[in-house]
Parts: sequence; C-alpha cells; structure tokens
Amino acid sequence: MGLLLFVSLIWAFSFGLIKGELTGLPPAPVALIRLATAFAVFAPFLRPRTLRKPDAGRLFFTGAVQYGLMYVLYIFAFRYLQSYEVALFTVFTPIYVTFFNDFFERKFHLYTLGAVLLAVVGGVIIEYRQLNSPDLWIGFLLMQAANLCFAFGQIFYRRTMACLSGKQGDLQVFGLLYLGAVFTAALASIGTEWSSFSITLKQAGILLYLGVIASGLSFFLWNSAARRVSTGTLAIFNNLKIPLGILVSILFFREAADWPRLLAGGLLMVAALVFNKTKRAGSGRLSAKTE
Repeated sequence: MGLLLFVSLIWAFSFGLIKGELTGLPPAPVALIRLATAFAVFAPFLRPRTLRKPDAGRLFFTGAVQYGLMYVLYIFAFRYLQSYEVALFTVFTPIYVTFFNDFFERKFHLYTLGAVLLAVVGGVIIEYRQLNSPDLWIGFLLMQAANLCFAFGQIFYRRTMACLSGKQGDLQVFGLLYLGAVFTAALASIGTEWSSFSITLKQAGILLYLGVIASGLSFFLWNSAARRVSTGTLAIFNNLKIPLGILVSILFFREAADWPRLLAGGLLMVAALVFNKTKRAGSGRLSAKTE
C-alpha cells in the first residue's frame, strides 16, 4: 500500500500543473509527448522476446486503453473543468475497478463493494457540485470515460501478468504498455498542425516531469503495486487522490475548497480502507478454520 500512497501524492500535484500550465495546448499532442517520454524511459528494459505473441498483444492493448485513451480523454477534460473538479470526478473509479474485477472473475464480493461505496461517499462529500452547465456535463462524461479506461487497465494488467510464465517481471514488459499508449495517442493526434504547435521552456519542463515521473515511474509503480493488494484496497486508493488533489490545489495552486467536507470525506475514505482490510482478514481466518 505504501507505493499506492506514494504515487497518489505525486498525482495530487499533476491536476494543478496540467490546469495551470498545459490547458491551452491541444490535448492529443500533449498526451503523445508525455507518453512517448514514458516509453523512452522504459524501452531499454523491454524484453519482448520472452513473451508469447498473444501475451505481448494483451499488454499492448492494456496500455493503449489504460494510458493512451485514458490520458487523451483526461487532458481534454481540463478544457471544461477546474483541476479540483477533475480530481472530484474520479470518484467513481473504485466502482469501475470492482466491476471489472467481478466481471472477469464472475464473482460478487459484497464487503468489497461496501468498502468501495463508503469511499465513493467520502469523495462525494468532499465537494458536491451541481452539474448545471454544458461544460460541466461534457467534462464529467469525459472523466467517466477516462476512469473506465484506467480501471479496466488495472484489472486486465493484473490478470495478464498472472498468466505469464513467471520469468517476466513488471520492468521487462512495461514498455509494451507505453508503446500501446503511444499508438493510441498518435492516432488521436492525426490532423494536428505540428508546425503551429509551440511550447514554452516551462511547459517543456512540465511535460518532461509528467512523462518521466507522473506517467513513466508512477504508472509503473501503480500497476506493480496493484498486483499485490486486494481489489478493495486498490479501488479505495483510486479515490485517495481526490482529497490529496484538492489539498494540493488549496495549498499550492490557491484554489478554494470546503475544509469540513474535505476532512469528513477523507475520514470516510480511511474508514473504508480499514473496513476492507479488516473484512479480508476475517474472511481469511474463516477460510482457514473451514479447511
């Protein structure tokens, strides 16, 4: 869980950086530059010859959806939303994570769903906004599409890696995910007038940071950690970036938020994490006694 918390802290700063510095740039090229940078970081570690073609294809597809399509939609949403609203509208990601996991396993985990719903309530309490304008509706729908992509990729990656021979670690295959992401972003960038695309030195530095740290390193650490925690814990950590993102927006990017709601929602998320861990421990003891 420590890695998930570490990555959540890194991502908390991304919302304000993107909104404050990159919103005026075309979304697809921004996604392409960021993801191509991430691929460049992990390409030297890639060992595709150790993979069967179907497995390599599944990893490529995972990256195309989880990172490529997700990030294009995510960046586009900043044109319609404030950074704290983007953070807030990720509140439904835990439900999508649980849904995809149960769908693939053909099982229904009631206590996991209960913990996830508790975390969702915490996210909603933090800052409720009426969707009373076209921009908010468009931004909301874009974020839900992005959330679905990110949730699917987390579960699909876990299942794909579980089916490999065991000789391939995360580091040796992760470049394929970024290659798939670059492919999707490149398709989305078709039609971009690159001759008129210009960025400042500051924007270039932010894109480099986002590509190497917030995308490259953080996505790798997140998916690696996602293989080692329960589905409920993974789902809840998908919501932790909401209070963290809003907190960073308040302290560093000078955006306003409702402190009582932030504290109440954050406490509910912590309670959800404790509830899920306790129930899983109890379930494990029950199984041991039964055996």
